[in-house]
Amino acid sequence: MSDPIPFSTALRERSGAAHSGSESAGFMADLMSGEGTREDYIALVVQHWYMYDALERAAGRMRRDPVASVFISDRLTRLPALEADLEFLIGPDWRDQISPLPTTKRYVDRIDLVGTTWAGGFVAHHYTRYLGDLSGGQFIGRVMARRFGFETNGIGFYVFDDIADPKAFKEVYRDQLDAAPWDAEEQERVIAEVLLAYRMNTEVFEDLAAAKAQSQVA
Repeated sequence: MSDPIPFSTALRERSGAAHSGSESAGFMADLMSGEGTREDYIALVVQHWYMYDALERAAGRMRRDPVASVFISDRLTRLPALEADLEFLIGPDWRDQISPLPTTKRYVDRIDLVGTTWAGGFVAHHYTRYLGDLSGGQFIGRVMARRFGFETNGIGFYVFDDIADPKAFKEVYRDQLDAAPWDAEEQERVIAEVLLAYRMNTEVFEDLAAAKAQSQVA
């Protein structure tokens, strides 16, 4: 009898297609290929601020949860870097110039809900965002730096100064997923929430593309 597949492996395999689909959404594909503009990149950073504001507020609430707290690390915190990026990209009054897209608002509402009521759901969104940032996000940061001439200012979101070895960090994180005290039913719920997170992220990209098209017509 073969050994059961570790939960982290099952999660990665079953969410792989959703992850790839999100990364290849038209808005991101244009940004990565050189067709997107600096303004497109700024629009993405703005929506990221709302997502991570919600996620890191949820982390504050979940720090006492015996399951969720294992995954929370100050080394992952992105909000100060995002705020520094926005000040560089937009100016000191950036807060007065930004607003969430409807899809971002729905995404934030979902994070707020699970980040208050359900540890597994919080971990699903935490995993989707931060492990993505430590994986493909590193490539995105390098491409944006090269395309728009950024050094650190403007792409601080992608710089994890406190994580010297992202690969090792991710391996520990996956070990923690495998050790989480979730039965098979709860594991299925967590996987479903990860798939929802990827879908919501893709919808934000679609909303960004639609907003750009509308501004070009106007």
